[in-house]
Amino acid sequence: MIDLTLPEEHEALRKTVQEFAREEVAPVIGDFYEREEFPYGIVAKMGAMGLFGLPIAEEHGGMGGDYFALCLALEELARVDSSVAITLEAGVSLGAMPLARFGTDEQKQRWLPALAAGERLGAFGLTEPGGGSDAGATRTTARLDGGEWVINGSKAFITNSGTDITSHVTVTAVTGVKADGRKEISTIIVPAGTPGFAVGKKYSKVGWNASDTHELAFDDVRVPEANLLGARGRGYAQFLSTLDEGRVAIAALSVGLAQGCVDESLKYVHEREAFGRKIGEYQVIQFKIADMETRVHTARLAYYAAAAKMLRGQPFKREAAIAKLVASNAAMDNSRDATQIFGGYGFMNEFPVGRFYRDAKILEIGEGTSEVQRMLIARELGLG
Repeated sequence: MIDLTLPEEHEALRKTVQEFAREEVAPVIGDFYEREEFPYGIVAKMGAMGLFGLPIAEEHGGMGGDYFALCLALEELARVDSSVAITLEAGVSLGAMPLARFGTDEQKQRWLPALAAGERLGAFGLTEPGGGSDAGATRTTARLDGGEWVINGSKAFITNSGTDITSHVTVTAVTGVKADGRKEISTIIVPAGTPGFAVGKKYSKVGWNASDTHELAFDDVRVPEANLLGARGRGYAQFLSTLDEGRVAIAALSVGLAQGCVDESLKYVHEREAFGRKIGEYQVIQFKIADMETRVHTARLAYYAAAAKMLRGQPFKREAAIAKLVASNAAMDNSRDATQIFGGYGFMNEFPVGRFYRDAKILEIGEGTSEVQRMLIARELGLG
């Protein structure tokens, strides 16, 4: 039989983050969201709690925990707000973990302590304006010249790339051509502020309005040859591994948003009256919330299963894709149903469900669209 009871240390972490989200994030994040302002104070508090260092080794300033601990923290944060959750997810999964997984000792010592403390944020420059989910279509190039990489190109939709505390962006770039004619793709660390590295103005987004997202441009950007992350030509394999882990994290975040929709709906239906009765007494509302809870439960089981295989060192690509697909669908469906339950108030930004509705759609797009997840699942089944 499967025992889904959380280990004591994981349950303690979950409760701690839950309390932080409700007491520190929930009362203020709506104002940040409407001002489209990055919540530096909240990020600093998360750093002080050790959240950015959860899966980072203690020798590099982290907490020495596992990736599942990060997922639990993301779920609890997203029950209240996804902008804060995605800042943590991207900062760890995309900013720090590539260094932790593939970096040299020198690179880890230089970058990881500040990232693990939440004092600095890292970003991962993969997506390009004309690439989207087709990561193999990378056009950004990097060539060696006198012991330096010279980088030219652009990236789009990069989270945590333009904050005042951004330390670097790890960039995928074409560094040559393989014997079979395919592109040789490598990953290179580009420190913030490097000459020729330009951060575009922040995007005007539908959701995640309290998170940081920019387009990036590289015009003859020069960084030391030692800034190569991992082996040359292994960039494609490295970012595929990074995305597999990230999909489990995004699934956890999606579950949090979906659960938040249930939380808010349950509170509202016990307060709101229509036709002389609390609306929670109407079976149509009861059934809608029952469906919402069912989606949350199913999606949580999916990401728990993917995380379990990941932690055991077993292949988990299929499970990660399933978890991301199921959980992002649950987030989108639950946010729509919660908004419907709230009626006109659900369309008002002062209520969390309106923010949840705006935040949910990107979960079906980021870190691989739902269509890409279906492609991956089919491929793992031997189809195509």
